[in-house]
Order: sequence, then C-alpha cells, then structure tokens
Amino acid sequence: MQEMEIDSIRANVVNYQRVVILKQKEGDRYIPIWIGPSEAEAIAVRLHDVSVPRPLTHDLLFNMIGQMGGVIDHVVVSRLDHDTFYAVVVINVGERKLEVDARPSDALALAVRAKVPIFAADDVLEKAGVQIDRETGAAVVGSDSPEDAASPSADPPRPLGREERERLSAFEDFIESLDMGGLGEDEQDPGQKKKD
Repeated sequence: MQEMEIDSIRANVVNYQRVVILKQKEGDRYIPIWIGPSEAEAIAVRLHDVSVPRPLTHDLLFNMIGQMGGVIDHVVVSRLDHDTFYAVVVINVGERKLEVDARPSDALALAVRAKVPIFAADDVLEKAGVQIDRETGAAVVGSDSPEDAASPSADPPRPLGREERERLSAFEDFIESLDMGGLGEDEQDPGQKKKD
C-alpha cells in the first residue's frame, strides 16, 4: 500500500462532475476519482475548516462511530474494477479491527474528519496512477520506478490512450496546469487546494 493525500478537488467545466485528486505522499503519481457533488462538498468543508450549523451526513457517521466506541484508523482505496473504485474504512473497536466497505468518496470524507492516513492499494496505483513526464509534460500511466521496471511482469509507463483521456477529461486541466518545477503546486482557484 502507498500513502496518499488529497491534493485537490476539481470540477469538469463541461459537465460539472467532480473529481478528487489523490497524490502519492512519497512519490509523484496521482489518482483521479470521480465523486458526487455532495461528497465533494463534504470533503472540501473539512479540508478548509468551514463550520456548518448542523452536522452533515459524514459528521453524523463519524460521531456515531466514536460514540459507539470505534476509532477510525485509516482508509484504503482498495480496488479498481471496471472503472469503479472501491474503498474500506478501517475501524478499531476495542481489540477488534473492522474493515467496512465504502465508496472512496465516503471513505475520504471520513478520513478528513478523523485526520487519519489515506492509502491506495499497489495494484490500484498501478492501474489508475497518472504521472507527468518531466521532459514532455505528457501524462503517462504505469510505473517508472527502477524496481518495477526490472520486474518482467510489470507494465512500463505508456502514454494515455484516447479512451483513458476521455475518462480523465476533468483531469486534463489539472495535468496541463502543473508547474513541473513543483508537482502538485499548480495554480488554481482559492478553495480548490487544501490548506497546508
């Protein structure tokens, strides 16, 4: 598993669909995940410490877990199957460790409330991880680490195909706006980048 962090939440200017961009904490790969507008708001509200007069659904769930004796330990984007991401929320309840199936958007909304680590399974990062080629500025998918390149079963990085680019259309603006001198420090509207 690789630790990730929420880099930004973007909206596709054509259809206004939201995408959350996860960035590898100790690397330069990104995972774009489509999410609903209410989940995007639920994540953004906590990232920017916006106070709301009444608990949102994810606040309620977080509070219920705590009042029932549970503590959220971490969340994992655990699987990618037919362009659908899956996640688990890992909760400690006494001596037991529970793994609760969740949509990634809900898991991320809980993670920002609990201030816990976010992980991605290695195979998810392999399938959906996007890197920026420093020389050309083009997006590539796959792995470029020397260890992976040495593995005969590993797929080398390859340019994004037309279908992949269409699926990642909201990610296009993000890719094109990256400052190659400081990956992840792209210019964007205030409120779309998490506070440091």
